[in-house]
Amino acid sequence: MDPIAPHRRVADRWTDTLPSLVPRVVDLSAPIQPDPAEWPDMLRTDLVRSDHAEGARAIEALFGVGPELLRDGEGWATETFTNLGTHSTTHVDAPWHYNSTIGGRRAQAIDELPLEWFLAPGVVLDLSAKADGDAVTADELQGALQASGHALRPLDIVLVRTDRDSFYGQADYMGRGPGVTAEATRWLFEHGVRVMGIDAWGWDAPLHLQAQRATAEQAPGVFWAAHQADLPYCQIERLCNLAALPPTGFTVSCFPLRVVGGSAGPTRAVAIMDA
Repeated sequence: MDPIAPHRRVADRWTDTLPSLVPRVVDLSAPIQPDPAEWPDMLRTDLVRSDHAEGARAIEALFGVGPELLRDGEGWATETFTNLGTHSTTHVDAPWHYNSTIGGRRAQAIDELPLEWFLAPGVVLDLSAKADGDAVTADELQGALQASGHALRPLDIVLVRTDRDSFYGQADYMGRGPGVTAEATRWLFEHGVRVMGIDAWGWDAPLHLQAQRATAEQAPGVFWAAHQADLPYCQIERLCNLAALPPTGFTVSCFPLRVVGGSAGPTRAVAIMDA
């Protein structure tokens, strides 16, 4: 008789009940993998992989345990980041990223923010019809919110859908997306929102378009206007799969890595569907 058969049957019954016990989770994070070498550092992720044979050699060198003492002669596989900025992938920006002071006080770094901000009900505002560089206004956010049927509450996480995640990994990804205005950002903040996200490279319009306007107008407050709106809030940038979500009826989990003094932290952002 198989001594573990009863345990296997219990495990099988447990597995069969999982779909009814576990809520559906939608991954909102970009994949982390090596990027083309010609990409600029601010966009590129570099990753070195060490396979099981290399792991076996390391174990023998470190501990004198040869491959004949390891299962299938294999050791551990590992990966090492040789280039991964806190803004390189799906990440949460901290107020410290925008300015050294916010509201007359030292801006908070990513490790200083309340964890309660990063697990909250979410709402998707569909602005996918906006062209690259278009301004997203407060009136447009209000219209999209009304269309969603969601009643906005303090600390809700607002996700702006642009569908620019379809260009993730392409060379022109950084230059795509509309820009949420400082006015619209302020409107969200005034309604208690402290974490807001977007499925484009950045929250503001693409940098080269902002630069053109700023230099043409020779005026401050044009370049990086929403980032530098003097508000202690967080942005989730480079989200994915917002099109897979309903407008409302889910919880967002987007805890950033605890980078001490960091201007941002990479996050495995997910949406947990309500039962």
